[in-house]
Amino acid sequence: MLSKNFYIRFIIKVTMLSLTALIFAFLVLKDMYILSALIFLFFALQTAFLIKYVNHINRKIAYFFNSIKNEDFTLQFPEKGNSKTFNELNNSLNVFNEVFQKVYLKNKAQEQYYQEILKQAEIGILTYNNKGHILFSNPKVEKLLNHTPLNHIKQLAQVDNKLYELFNTINPFERKLFQLTNERETIQLTIKASEIILNNEVLKLITIQDIHNELDERETDSWIKLIRVLTHEIMNSVTPITSISESILGYYKDNNGILSTTQIDESKIHNTAKGLEVIKNQGNDLMSFVQSYRSFLNVPAPDKKIIKVDELLEKVKVLMSQEIDFNLISFEIHSNYKNLEIYADEKQITQILINLCKNAIQALTETKNGALVFITGFTTDGKKYITIQDNGSGIHPDIINQIFVPFYTTKKEGTGIGLSLSKQIMHLHGGNLSVRSIPDQETSFTLFFE
Repeated sequence: MLSKNFYIRFIIKVTMLSLTALIFAFLVLKDMYILSALIFLFFALQTAFLIKYVNHINRKIAYFFNSIKNEDFTLQFPEKGNSKTFNELNNSLNVFNEVFQKVYLKNKAQEQYYQEILKQAEIGILTYNNKGHILFSNPKVEKLLNHTPLNHIKQLAQVDNKLYELFNTINPFERKLFQLTNERETIQLTIKASEIILNNEVLKLITIQDIHNELDERETDSWIKLIRVLTHEIMNSVTPITSISESILGYYKDNNGILSTTQIDESKIHNTAKGLEVIKNQGNDLMSFVQSYRSFLNVPAPDKKIIKVDELLEKVKVLMSQEIDFNLISFEIHSNYKNLEIYADEKQITQILINLCKNAIQALTETKNGALVFITGFTTDGKKYITIQDNGSGIHPDIINQIFVPFYTTKKEGTGIGLSLSKQIMHLHGGNLSVRSIPDQETSFTLFFE
C-alpha cells in the first residue's frame, strides 16, 4: 500500500538516527560533553520528527479503516500539495476506498435484490436463533400466520399454542403438516426446517407453504377419477341388464299390448329363462362391486404392536408358496438392517404384502428367470421400509398414476381395490405406499413406516 519512496525515506531516517546515536556515544566516551549535548539535542529532534512522520501515516490509515468500518466512503485524501511520499499514500488510500465502495454497493444491491425476491415469494420464509429471536421473516409468513410483526417465536403462541410448540421442537430437515384455524379460514400448512450458519451463529431456516389449494386440486382430481371408474363399472353392469330386459319384454308385448298365452312359444320361455339368469348374474356382480366399495370405505383402525420384520416376511413367503407358479420364480429376502421392527397391525400389513406378491407373481408369468425380492432397511431420513421388487413386465408410464385409484384395474377378473386399499391401510399407519417401475426391467412397491 505504501510507496517505495516511503520505505527509502524511512530507512534513511532510521540510518541517520542510528549514526547520531553512535556519534553521541563516541563523544560521551571522549568526555566532549558540550558537543555531545548538541548531538543529543539533534538526536532528540530526529526522533521527534520520525515519530511525527510515522504518526501522520498511522492517523491517515486509522481514519481510512474507521470510515470503512462505519460504511462511510466520503473520506478523500489530498493527492497534491504534500511530499511525493504522502501524495502516493493518499492516492493508494483513495483507490482502496473506491474499491471498497464498489464492493459495498454491489453487495447492498444483491442483498436488496434477494430480499425483494424473498418478499415476493409465495412461500413463507423465516430464520431465528437458538434463543428464539426471529432475524428475518418475509411478508408471506406474516400473512399465513396472520400475525405482524414477528420478533420472537413465542409470539406464535398467540396464533396457536401447538404451532409454537412445533417451532420450538422441530429438528433440522424435518417436515411437518399443520392445520391452522383462525377467524377467517382453516389452512393446511407444510413446514420444513433446515440449519444455516451465519457469522458463526447457527440459525434455523423455516419455510412455510399453504398446500390447501394443492390438496383441493388433488382431491377434485381424485373424485373425477373415482367417478369415472364407478361410472364405467356401473355402466358395464347395467347396460346388459337394460338390453336383455328390452329383449325379454319384446317376447310378451307388441305395439297392440301384452300378447296372449297362445302367442308365447317354448323358445321364448327358454330365452326368457336365459335372459333372467344373465340379469341375475349381472345384478350379483353389481352387488359384489358395491360390497367392495363398502369394504374399502370401512377399513378398521390398525391394532398396532411391535412386529419383527424378518419373521413377518418368512410368514408371507410360506403363505405365497401355495400360489400357482410360485415354484417357477426365485424368492429372496435382503435385510439391510438386522432385527428390524415396525409398529403396525400384523394382519393388515400381511394383507398388503400378499396382495403385492400376487400382483408380482402375475407379472412374472411370462418372464424368464423371474425373481421376487423383499428388501428392508432405513431411508436416509430414518424411515423404515419394506420393498417388494420384481423383474416382470412392469407398469406402463401412461397408467402408473392411475393404479391407486379405487376400482381401477387392467385385469379381467380384478376388482381394482387391492392397491387403493393397501395405500389406505398405510395412511392409517401414518406411512405411505409408493411405486416405481421400468417396464420389462424392474418394478418395486415400497411400504414406508415412521
